[in-house]
Amino acid sequence: MKVNWLEHILGSNWTITPAGGSTGEAYYAQTEGKRLFLKRNSSPFLAVLSAEGIVPKLVWTKRLENGDVITAQEWLEGRELKPEEMKHRRVANLLSKIHHSTELLDMLMRLGKHPLTPDEVLKDIKENQKILDQVDPRIEIHQAIKFLEKHAHRVHHDVHVVCHCDTNHNNWLLSSKDQLYLIDWDNAMVADPALDLGMLLYNYIPEDHWNVWLKEYGIYPDSHMYERMKWYSVSQALAFIQWHQMRGEYDEASIRTEKLKKIMRKHEII
Repeated sequence: MKVNWLEHILGSNWTITPAGGSTGEAYYAQTEGKRLFLKRNSSPFLAVLSAEGIVPKLVWTKRLENGDVITAQEWLEGRELKPEEMKHRRVANLLSKIHHSTELLDMLMRLGKHPLTPDEVLKDIKENQKILDQVDPRIEIHQAIKFLEKHAHRVHHDVHVVCHCDTNHNNWLLSSKDQLYLIDWDNAMVADPALDLGMLLYNYIPEDHWNVWLKEYGIYPDSHMYERMKWYSVSQALAFIQWHQMRGEYDEASIRTEKLKKIMRKHEII
């Protein structure tokens, strides 16, 4: 998107700078004490997230002549959470609020999202890997895929919720007014809550703290929950490796591969 389009919407007295991010479609804008976070073609889902207090407040939405939609949110002073802060009960409480919100689920279903199944996850990973093997075949990737194939039939689950799908610590924003938000909802899906929980716990929470953290979240986990979390943590690690490889971000793919190997060693998958 051209920055001068934003100047046309806001006026020439605004200073506009790219905000980075995976899509390259986000901007910061400020003028005389006013500050906004602008994004092109955010999902209508953003309005519900704002109303629920999960993301910073949505200020306005405008449609351009070409059909693009620009959203403006409050640009808050704050910082991302540090990895060690992911243990905090506030993280568990906010994720639980998201997973138990019928408003969020209704909106995402109305937007055409259907519940994601383990079979669909595995199919996507295998199809992507056929392409990537031509560039960089890796034995640990194929060991992980074999694990997913072997256990896919064991991790079906009837309860589906809104999942963020990237619970990385840098997507959690703590404002200067001590309000916690979960941002960057571009990849949200309707899925098993174990998808979000597996990634978060395996990456940030020592295993001897899992029961306490999950109690704060609101459940007493059983063996099936742990099995699903393990399966989804492996599948998500693979999906992120593939995503970065397809974008040519090989350093980031290597970091994600090390995380995958750590999970696999932990559970003697390799």
